[in-house]
Amino acid sequence: MAERSRTEEATGQVSDAVKGNWVDTLAPQFSQPYLRLSRADRPIGTWLLLIPCWWGLLLAILKDGEASLVDLWIFVGCAFGAFLMRGAGCTWNDITDRNYDGAVARTKSRPIPSGQVSVLKAFVWMGLQALLASLILFSFNWVAITLGFISLFPVMIYPFAKRFTWWPQGFLGIAFNWGALLAFAAHSGALHGSAILLYLSGVTWTLFYDTIYAHQDKEDDALIGIKSTARLFGDATNIWLWGFSLLSSFLMLGALFFGTSGLSLIISGFGVLGFWVHLVWQVRQVNFDNAEDLLRIFRSNRNAGLIPLMFFASAVIL
Repeated sequence: MAERSRTEEATGQVSDAVKGNWVDTLAPQFSQPYLRLSRADRPIGTWLLLIPCWWGLLLAILKDGEASLVDLWIFVGCAFGAFLMRGAGCTWNDITDRNYDGAVARTKSRPIPSGQVSVLKAFVWMGLQALLASLILFSFNWVAITLGFISLFPVMIYPFAKRFTWWPQGFLGIAFNWGALLAFAAHSGALHGSAILLYLSGVTWTLFYDTIYAHQDKEDDALIGIKSTARLFGDATNIWLWGFSLLSSFLMLGALFFGTSGLSLIISGFGVLGFWVHLVWQVRQVNFDNAEDLLRIFRSNRNAGLIPLMFFASAVIL
């Protein structure tokens, strides 16, 4: 472990990055600190931001039964936008948390506390990513654009949430799943109750997976006074995770019930079942006292989110 820490310090690698990732192995050296600041070496966050966008788009198509080439652009635009906005959000998070990150074993290797990037340069990098993302947003309809600007408020607030509430994971869920509403509106030009239910399903899912993630830092967080659901739930975390898995799945099923019908509802419903089974598997597998296991289970939520997505897509095709 000590040898790995020295290697990370010498190369600038971040401790919880995917080993052998493209940033550390292929990206030009001058760009690596900025890409690490955007978490490009840890792609799971981009997936977790993107998947609800695709959920929302497919739900909108299922609801009105109409698909066009514009939807293909929404699909692709959401992918680029998720990468850019996740990068901008993570940069903002690291700017605001720079003093805390230096006191936590898992985060002290991040670019700002480790001295790879100055705060001023981080601000410039954040602005550039947000500007590029806005160009994508402006290609959508006015409802989606409005929702995109509203989303900036939870993004800006989230890094401070762990300082005043035991539920920062809830604030993350509010920000991270906004794309479900935005993508639905980008297709439909309006919101619908089914989109809101899908959004709430995503918020609950975030409470599930980010509670698992937060258990990695619970000891350091306790020492420096950072709040989290992992610390709040403690030994009762398993019970809460069971509850979140059920609530998220029921909300998603409700979104489908009000958003589609017939064979499409049946096919999509099997996706919800698969989603819930995966969450159950996570609860049964996770070891809250093993950081590597916690990270492995957390990362598996990409697959959990892709399960309903595949069934939604099948329902659209059929």
